[in-house]
Amino acid sequence: MTEQSTITIDTRAVEELIVERAKRSYARLPMLEVVFDRFALSLAQVLKAYLGAMVDVSLDKVDYLTCQDAIDSLSEPSLIGVTEAAEWSGTIAAALRPELLYSILEITFGGRTVPESPRAPRSFTSIEKRIGKAFCEETLKELSVAFEKVTPVSFEISHLETNPKALLLAPPTSSCARAVLRINIEDRIGEMVFLLPTTALDAVSDVLSQNFTGGQLGGDTGWRMKLTDKLGTTNIPVAAVLGEARISLREVLSWVPGQVLDLGVQIDDPVTLCVTGKHIARAEVGRRKNGKIALKVSEKLYEEEDLPNVLLD
Repeated sequence: MTEQSTITIDTRAVEELIVERAKRSYARLPMLEVVFDRFALSLAQVLKAYLGAMVDVSLDKVDYLTCQDAIDSLSEPSLIGVTEAAEWSGTIAAALRPELLYSILEITFGGRTVPESPRAPRSFTSIEKRIGKAFCEETLKELSVAFEKVTPVSFEISHLETNPKALLLAPPTSSCARAVLRINIEDRIGEMVFLLPTTALDAVSDVLSQNFTGGQLGGDTGWRMKLTDKLGTTNIPVAAVLGEARISLREVLSWVPGQVLDLGVQIDDPVTLCVTGKHIARAEVGRRKNGKIALKVSEKLYEEEDLPNVLLD
């Protein structure tokens, strides 16, 4: 009898869990996830210039839950920028967890040589709020750029909150997208959390719910800069071509040692520099003081716009 009773209780618990999860099953927004993924790449370069420090940004997760659960997941205190998305006619939140805010302050005021130490929760000072707000504004500016190719939007912080319990973005039971960025500033690690209620995304939900099958999505230059850095250290073969001629295969097969080939060029004619079969430049032939042959580039054979704008000559 006891065993029968136990089995009944477990079955009921499983059923309740299935029902509960079904209630909280929210539709994904694939394009929103793509935007944040690429936003994380571009943000690293922006923050590196903004803070003057080495910064690495990664997208920890994008998940969907109720607004109440999303707000409850924020630590207390947190510096929360309540942000208006004008084109969406909605409100979102950009929150800095305390660890990240303190890291920003240390780097900003020259404390990067001081080892990171644990801190007890406390209220933020006016200076800390001002620095944190400026940081949020910089990230929101880049987020606006990331959204530009999908759905143009501008973000403006209306006010700051430090207590998540005082935050009201949408009805507590309505769905909310939460994007968590993991930001590493010279080995000081913290998180920035973006809360986007679906009520704020209603105007663009049809766009954000589309599947992304690949291709170019603008707004991020981070991947381009990283690729450029890698390409800059790549070794490539360069050929110096004195002259070219088209002759028949029969003539080639009839060549014998000592035969002279007339290419129709003079000894002082420039050579053509080729990379992977593409003519890049012309160069004059000369000698260095040590007697070795050297080339002096005299003319470029490509248009500047043919190369990606991030590559240097």
